[in-house]
Amino acid sequence: MRIPIASWSYSGVPAPPRPSGPHALLLPAAPPSASNCTISRRNPWTASSVFGKAIPQKRCVVVAGGLTWVDGVEELMELRQSEEEAPVKVKKRPPLRRGKVYPQLTVPEHIPRPSYVGANIPQALHPVRQIHNAEGITGMRAACKLAARVLNFAGTLVKPSVTTNEIDRAVHHMIVEAGAYPSPLGYGGFPKSICTSVNECVCHGLPDSTQLQNGDIINIDVNVFLNGYHGGTSRTFVCGEADKSIKHFLKAAEECLEKGISVCRDGVNYRKVGKKISNLAYFYGYHVVERFVGHGIGTMLHSEPLILHHANDNPGRMVEGETFTIEPILIMEKAECVTWENGWTTVTEDGSWAAQFEHTVLITRTGAEILTKL
Repeated sequence: MRIPIASWSYSGVPAPPRPSGPHALLLPAAPPSASNCTISRRNPWTASSVFGKAIPQKRCVVVAGGLTWVDGVEELMELRQSEEEAPVKVKKRPPLRRGKVYPQLTVPEHIPRPSYVGANIPQALHPVRQIHNAEGITGMRAACKLAARVLNFAGTLVKPSVTTNEIDRAVHHMIVEAGAYPSPLGYGGFPKSICTSVNECVCHGLPDSTQLQNGDIINIDVNVFLNGYHGGTSRTFVCGEADKSIKHFLKAAEECLEKGISVCRDGVNYRKVGKKISNLAYFYGYHVVERFVGHGIGTMLHSEPLILHHANDNPGRMVEGETFTIEPILIMEKAECVTWENGWTTVTEDGSWAAQFEHTVLITRTGAEILTKL
């Protein structure tokens, strides 16, 4: 779950400014076309004069009139393997409307609650990374597996005419019947048990009386608190039948998550996640929302490290035993994001559609275990 704190938003948490300088990613001037790309193989040791010294340059891929930097043959081959037919712009629908938000549901008294429940104030980001021993890893696996099962169930409810509030209610009951607490409920005053973000809603959509329509897309974000541990995951589902452009968009968004996870292991810089995701997103012609990022998760819902999904120079390395979320949000067209007066629901200003996929991962010596994968 992405929760705003000050200038950041989790699961998006809002992110810091894009870096500039010699290490900044060079983005395309216009959205690239993945089906019509030419590859410019420059000598990686071509010299440029900087204060009289020769410096190495990265290989450059020229994509439909734009540029994106890659780190050499391996990443170049990954991009070429991902090449597909260029996306077709989706026909925009009427803007998303605010529905009726019903009172929050109750949780049985015997179910343990996170410490923030009842505070109804924004929570400070915990500055510690959550690194687990064997007992903690067992607790995280259990919470994350429950979150994954709940999300899978929620996806079966996505049908035309179903309201997002009905999905929230059914998911809420499944979580409490499993003896867990829905983590979003009461976090900083959030009034619902899940987030449901439809079409141009980037994240933090409040379940309400909005009825889904055939062809809509909806991100359902599930977080549970089970036996002292939080687990979080989300997925964007299609309601009914989707056209080819939407299928392409969702496939690209999910692949961006997978590529971000693929670089994770003990000792790796956190920034490599954002680099991998942003390179692939721009290759496909989509845009990464920089305002929201991933975060540490465990006994606390949100903590360091913050996982940026765009190119960045943030320091820090992954440590074996730590857990965090990776949850990039892609939008079809470059657009600003605005938050409704409820303080949560964030949408694209021009109505461009958004898609997000999220997993909680455990860092190991050799890679990352996806805890929220069934």
